[in-house]
Amino acid sequence: MAGTDITINGPDGSFGGYLARPSAGSGPGIVVIQEIFGINKVMRDIADSFAARGYFALAPDLFWRIEPGVQLTDKSDAEWKRAFELMNKFEPDLGIADIQASISYLRKLDGCTGKVGAVGYCLGGLLAYLTAARTDVDASVGYYGVNIDQKLDEAKDIRKSLMLHIAEKDQFVKPEAQKKIAAALKGNPHVTLYFYPQMDHAFAREGGAHFDKACADLANGRTSTFFKQHLS
Repeated sequence: MAGTDITINGPDGSFGGYLARPSAGSGPGIVVIQEIFGINKVMRDIADSFAARGYFALAPDLFWRIEPGVQLTDKSDAEWKRAFELMNKFEPDLGIADIQASISYLRKLDGCTGKVGAVGYCLGGLLAYLTAARTDVDASVGYYGVNIDQKLDEAKDIRKSLMLHIAEKDQFVKPEAQKKIAAALKGNPHVTLYFYPQMDHAFAREGGAHFDKACADLANGRTSTFFKQHLS
């Protein structure tokens, strides 16, 4: 069942999103938090895959204040350049406000059980971590989140379940940053960390330069089990 583009009313105005619905018409919700390429085919496919497993999956357009409707790929230098420009202009605090609005949107949908999780990739991995610390989400998962080491003062605020998938050879998250993250979070009973040796950034992005099917399947399986435990 194909998803649809919808409009979400946020604290600073209306913005777009892609919503995929479960065929059963009922289930929990999941906010799919974008990479630096916008709500592109990769994010829409992820939303569709969650819908196929019984979730209302919503990918909000978090770049809307800079440029609405961004859909870049990772296939050209020009698109990478534009993606990094967007990321550098992006304000995570405003993005979290939009994610909270997306969580609330899902909870009010006919058929949604009221339980809502969040899953994010790259930039979205950082936002998944902040979502766990700052919103009323029920559970969050972050894949190879960038700059989490700069926000570790918020670790104390994580009171709902959070899972982080960390690529040990991540070119954007150096070993020292990974050690800081592990040290800050290991004592929190709500947090589960998984490390993937030899994996580079975006190892779970299908079609990406560093895609690794075995590790992607492993991480995605862990994510699926995690959400079944916490959103059922």
